[in-house]
Amino acid sequence: MKTKLLLIFVLIILISSSNYSQSSDTLFTAFYNLENLFDVIDDEGKDDAEFLPDGDNEWTAERLDRKLFNIARVIRSMNNEIGPDILGVCEVEHQYLLDTLIAKFLNDKNFKTAGYESPDNRGIENGLIYNADKFNLIGLTADTVKLSDGYPTRLVLGTALVSNEQDTFYVFINHWPSRRGGEIQSQPNRITAANVLRYRVDSLFALNKNSKIIIMGDFNDEPVNVSVLNTLKAQPFICDSIPLKKEITEPALYNLAFQAFQNGEGSYKFRDDWNMLDQIIVSTDLLIGESIQYECGSFEVYKPDFVLTKSGKYIGTSFPTYGGNRYLGGYSDHFPVTAKFIFSEK
Repeated sequence: MKTKLLLIFVLIILISSSNYSQSSDTLFTAFYNLENLFDVIDDEGKDDAEFLPDGDNEWTAERLDRKLFNIARVIRSMNNEIGPDILGVCEVEHQYLLDTLIAKFLNDKNFKTAGYESPDNRGIENGLIYNADKFNLIGLTADTVKLSDGYPTRLVLGTALVSNEQDTFYVFINHWPSRRGGEIQSQPNRITAANVLRYRVDSLFALNKNSKIIIMGDFNDEPVNVSVLNTLKAQPFICDSIPLKKEITEPALYNLAFQAFQNGEGSYKFRDDWNMLDQIIVSTDLLIGESIQYECGSFEVYKPDFVLTKSGKYIGTSFPTYGGNRYLGGYSDHFPVTAKFIFSEK
């Protein structure tokens, strides 16, 4: 009996040590469109009426609580149940909802949040959740995307995080204008958003060509669309396609989602087509830099079994909170996307 207990104790120590090593030596990033994470309060000047207790969706405190629990379940399951180190989110009405999520359902994690109030008419914004055991937040920017018709849309949220290894990471969270009105007709709006972000990226490269930049978001365009490929200049990335050079002469952006997109995968299903709207894009230094490198092939459209729609017309999609105006009590209509990086030994 004592021998069995000793073996169990040793096994627990080994597993804990393995998890700590994996957590401390890696950087696990993710992006998740939370699908209309609203509170139940009517915000003056915002079009949030459908997400109120007396609104079309009958959005109540109980339903909000279940939504937060579901989101936390997905977050907790990431990275072999260690959770992400950097998680970008969109479609959240206020930053305090992210703080509530952590306080109620992820309070065993040392997560902190960052955000900025959005001018979007519906009041939905971008946000960041980060592992405060690994990072300190040292900077926050919020770039306005000025559309030609004057319609207010989401800000490009920028954060600067310093790791325990004293590396600075610039993380940009995006939710570009939708395809409402048609993909081609609405394309100029996403090109405008791409220009805003590219200006910020170029300013960082001008200061330091080795800048560690992580761009993530729901771009409402795919890796080969004009806004992403030509305006943002996020080049297709396929494992082993980048030469292992020691020095970066011309910094660039690379789209980690491209290979999965090329293989027919997607993060969101529209009618019968899978769309890779959610992507993670990185700068050259995160591919061939000395202190940290992308783990080739680790980009993933994250589909834990418990979030999958199990039957019917939408089988295989992410089980959403609503189907039209019908409450389903699910997670989100988008799958998260994830990618892992490995810190070099010093």
